[in-house]
Amino acid sequence: MTATRLDSWLDTASGAAQRWPRLVLVLLCLALHLPGFFTIPATDRDESRFAQATRQMVETGDYVQIRVGEEERNKKPIGIHWAQAASVHMAELTGLGDRRGIWAYRIPSLLGAILAVLATFQFGRGLVGRRTAMLAAAMLAGCMVLMVEAHIAKTDAALLATITAAMGLFGSAYLRPDHFTALKAAAFWVILGIGVLLKGPIAPMVPLLTGLTLAFCDRRAGGGWLHAPWLRPLRLPWGIPLMLLLVLPWMTAIGIATEGRFFSQAIGGDMLGKVGSGDEKHWGPPGYYLLTFLISAFPAGFVVVLALRQSWAERRKPATRFLLAWIVPTWLVFEAVATKLPHYTLPAFPALMLLGAAWAMDPLRREPPRWLRWAAKLAVAGVALGLALVAVALTWAVTGHEPLGALLALPAAALLIWLAWREMSRASWARSAALAVVAAIPVYVSVMELTFPRIEALWIAPRIEALLAERTPGLPSQKFGITGHAEPSTLFHVGGGLQLLRRGEDAAIFLAADAGRVVAVGDRAEADFRREAARLGLRLEEMGSVDGLNYTRGRRVTLRFYRVAAP
Repeated sequence: MTATRLDSWLDTASGAAQRWPRLVLVLLCLALHLPGFFTIPATDRDESRFAQATRQMVETGDYVQIRVGEEERNKKPIGIHWAQAASVHMAELTGLGDRRGIWAYRIPSLLGAILAVLATFQFGRGLVGRRTAMLAAAMLAGCMVLMVEAHIAKTDAALLATITAAMGLFGSAYLRPDHFTALKAAAFWVILGIGVLLKGPIAPMVPLLTGLTLAFCDRRAGGGWLHAPWLRPLRLPWGIPLMLLLVLPWMTAIGIATEGRFFSQAIGGDMLGKVGSGDEKHWGPPGYYLLTFLISAFPAGFVVVLALRQSWAERRKPATRFLLAWIVPTWLVFEAVATKLPHYTLPAFPALMLLGAAWAMDPLRREPPRWLRWAAKLAVAGVALGLALVAVALTWAVTGHEPLGALLALPAAALLIWLAWREMSRASWARSAALAVVAAIPVYVSVMELTFPRIEALWIAPRIEALLAERTPGLPSQKFGITGHAEPSTLFHVGGGLQLLRRGEDAAIFLAADAGRVVAVGDRAEADFRREAARLGLRLEEMGSVDGLNYTRGRRVTLRFYRVAAP
């Protein structure tokens, strides 16, 4: 493609985006987020836990309690499970899928990502203008962290949609309080209520911190703590009860059903555990999110970094002040929390993209110094090549050969770097960001669709399911036990009655307890299993084996399947 043809194509695409912005954004999201959506199997651990809990709701009809197998999962509220159950029912009603396929549980995450992008455009128009909001929404759509969350059947992409919409309404109340109607206020509180049902206090935390920051800053600028002009339009006296009206019925029901265990475990165990210590080995130092931002926000996050100096200098402008008040306290809270995961700061990403796009579209912007330009270029190149090299190296390490998809990631990354650098050299920052997002599509296709789903060794649970279907068709999940690989994806693929056995001896005892049972025994438990089986006088029949890489533990595992031999 020559430079002239590329410029012509960009002009045509820009015109289409201005005429049909929402359609273009939806199509962009689908192009970025659908690769791998249907083909990547259920992942460990959170996705499989969420999906299995929803599957058990669908199968039992109990839409109050959250269980994974026989164990109560008192960590997150019910909202995402209701959304996933609705998605599964719709897939089965239309005949497009069923409760055994993980993609049906991912639909709320995909829709959440799309709605977050659309909300960034819809409400960003009032903050930074139509064209700038369009660029910001496209930048958000391309963010690697959002792309990943759109593939995972859990809460965070859907939560982002609620926070973005609520903060968009808050921004309207802040900038134009006289035009903020009661209907908009009701929408604000209803959306926050949905956010609470998705992930508890995170959704109201963001506008609360933003409001406190604005009240403090506006007080210093001559306003008052309790007399901010944007506070009355939000209608707190009936808005907060409206939010609680959405939340309290389920909270009451789950409190009764679990005799209060849900709140003690969700708040005292899950939430406070993440605040005080690195939960599940996900500890990170303060500054972790700053250091990893250009990876999470790849490919267009570099624009945000270049915009920060000017954004801070313009903090007295109402729109900029609102966006900074959205970003700074929320970011600091997550930096202070001991548990660090890349998606935790997602609630601040729409505001960050709006600030970055506003700088890139400003004809009077302050250009970055030469060293910062080169740092931005190197960051884009480093992440793009790093993503491609990880795909190649992982495939080689696990399988010993290179599938075509992994090799295609390298030229796709090179194309992205060339397109982004071409416009960065011209100081055409908006076009560079837009091109980087579009060029990320083939990178994501090569990695998410053509590489990861095809690394068979990573996906142990689907092969366990296939072996059982071939050797013991119709085996109830209650008659299958496994030791040495207690990952939730196995529970999702085999069924909620699966028995997770702790030791090799337990596997032999389970096998001996009833006719028709099957066990899968990990290589580390093999000797103990055979010793106990011999003591019990069992004649074993080996049915086959499955081996692969348990990526959550970073070690290889071989599972051998046994049943009692026929006399």
